[in-house]
Amino acid sequence: MSHSITAGDCMSRFTVMGQKVSGGMKQIVRESPSSYKAHHRELQYSGDLQKPNRLDLLLDMPQADKELQYKYAWNEDDRSLNIFVKEDDPTTFHRHPVAQSTDCIRSKSGFMRGLHVFEISWNPRQRGTHAVVGVATVKAPLHCVGYQSLVGSNEESWGWDIGRKKAFHDSKHNTGVQYPFSENVDHFVVPEKFLMVLDMDEGTLSYIVNGKFLGIAFRGLKGKTVFPIISAVWGHCEITLKYVGGLEPSPLPLTDLCRRTVRVSVGQDHLENIYSLPLPNTMKRYVLYQ
Repeated sequence: MSHSITAGDCMSRFTVMGQKVSGGMKQIVRESPSSYKAHHRELQYSGDLQKPNRLDLLLDMPQADKELQYKYAWNEDDRSLNIFVKEDDPTTFHRHPVAQSTDCIRSKSGFMRGLHVFEISWNPRQRGTHAVVGVATVKAPLHCVGYQSLVGSNEESWGWDIGRKKAFHDSKHNTGVQYPFSENVDHFVVPEKFLMVLDMDEGTLSYIVNGKFLGIAFRGLKGKTVFPIISAVWGHCEITLKYVGGLEPSPLPLTDLCRRTVRVSVGQDHLENIYSLPLPNTMKRYVLYQ
């Protein structure tokens, strides 16, 4: 399945394969975005920059196995025709070198509940002028003539442009906002691998770079069904989406909380010391996820 929009909807000035910035995306602002910007500035002083405890617990768990990663991998049937999913690795897609085109692909499964973490692998040399990572509903377009941050350009998608370091949602009516909020974006570089955090119980989307939680980029997702999505312009780029793991919205068992407390007390770099604790072997194996 592939959606498209007309050239008139794609407001970018043209470049060659997205490799040179010749202009920004034209914006149609129907109302002042000042309140939108003010909201994000306030995030620097709120709890939105604090990593949730449930996220800490999830990241401490073993990563999802291959079967689960493939279940949440890229969808061969829900993409721009300029993209194909690699046969030998369904977590990775390849974009054909088509000029003056912005192309997207959604994941196989949508999410409407739970906390989920994904690892994105995107070579910095394969990003071009518009490289966007985020989520979208099934209504979001997957192709556009010209180059733009297509994910986040409408009401059906939310995206982080990792080159411009801006968060976009419905950008035809709202300007993008700086993300991360508390960093000097001129010196902030998004590495090849980083994490995307989708919390559908809270209705938020966030990112983690080099182990640092960057804060909540978007709210308002609760009650929707959204899919991880990429917007790319670079010819022959290959981008990997790996499902790290998830937690259901139900309260965490006391045993899980106790295991987390022990692991934090021992320290991530000294987990082998758990073998020396005065605990039954069964409990030691439990704490070590064995």
